Amino acid sequence: MRFIDNQGNNDPAWNLALEEYILRNLTGDEDFLLFYMNEPSIIIGKNQNTAEEVNTSYVEEHGIHIVRRLSGGGAVYHDLGNLNFSFITKDDGKSFHNFRKFTEPVVAALRGLGVDAELSGRNDLQVGERKISGNAQFATKGRMFSHGTLLFNSEVDSIVSALKPNPAKFESKATKSVRSRVANIAEFLQEPMTMEQFRSFLLESIFGGKDIPAYPLSEADLAAVDQLAEERYRSWDWNYGRSPAFNVRQVKRLAAGTFDVRLDVKDGIIAEASVFGDFFGTGEVSDVTARLAGVRYNAADVAAALADVDLTVYFGPVDREEWLALLF
Repeated sequence: MRFIDNQGNNDPAWNLALEEYILRNLTGDEDFLLFYMNEPSIIIGKNQNTAEEVNTSYVEEHGIHIVRRLSGGGAVYHDLGNLNFSFITKDDGKSFHNFRKFTEPVVAALRGLGVDAELSGRNDLQVGERKISGNAQFATKGRMFSHGTLLFNSEVDSIVSALKPNPAKFESKATKSVRSRVANIAEFLQEPMTMEQFRSFLLESIFGGKDIPAYPLSEADLAAVDQLAEERYRSWDWNYGRSPAFNVRQVKRLAAGTFDVRLDVKDGIIAEASVFGDFFGTGEVSDVTARLAGVRYNAADVAAALADVDLTVYFGPVDREEWLALLF
């Protein structure tokens, strides 16, 4: 196995692109280990509805990245207090779904630090009843990766706040994230250590204290990763448009009356919109809802689609920002 240094890059789109590039292009029987840390971000599972998983207002207010990954499973929050590991190997037909195989070296390292970690359930590492790591896998064309988080000193309050949508507003068949009581590894250490010390200890433990063979990324490798990050992992179509079809409904009373807003969203695009309620307006509501059909389901695009519409004509004395918030 060879270690690949991501050169300290904290861009989640770039790091996920690097992982995919290694998987698809560094082929053969050789195994690789990748570590990376991301700026504050929500990493969405392959089969999830992005809008259903995130607290949109919190994410936008705090400038948190949203990036979809190749592997399944639930949404996770990353920040610079979270170390991600990825074992990229040959798919031998026995390793996919075998999370124990890939988490055992990590568990051994944690126990070497006095942290009583163990694999719990299908794919989590826990200390007692508290989750310190979630893991997921992806396989294609005879290669696979098994990657996981290690919450070392992450902002737990941000985890809770960023992954906290209103479940009553969404109905879909997308994979739902299971919220767990999380904990930081730093809480369980017998002696305090920095993230860099933790990273170094983990790396040395996985390689058994021996020399760590490295795969140096070439300029061609880096250029290809840059391109993949731009084309896939920074793409709205990938991060939002791949979401399964879903419905949004929100009922709320404003000063102008009670509003019942319903949206059908497919491939991240509003297919149909309806607004019901006891408000008073002189215009036809269908003129407004027609403007929403075919618009990307995000706040900026919806606001732009209705920028020249006087909403008070249709809905009475409404505050524009408050009314637009009904759609999200």
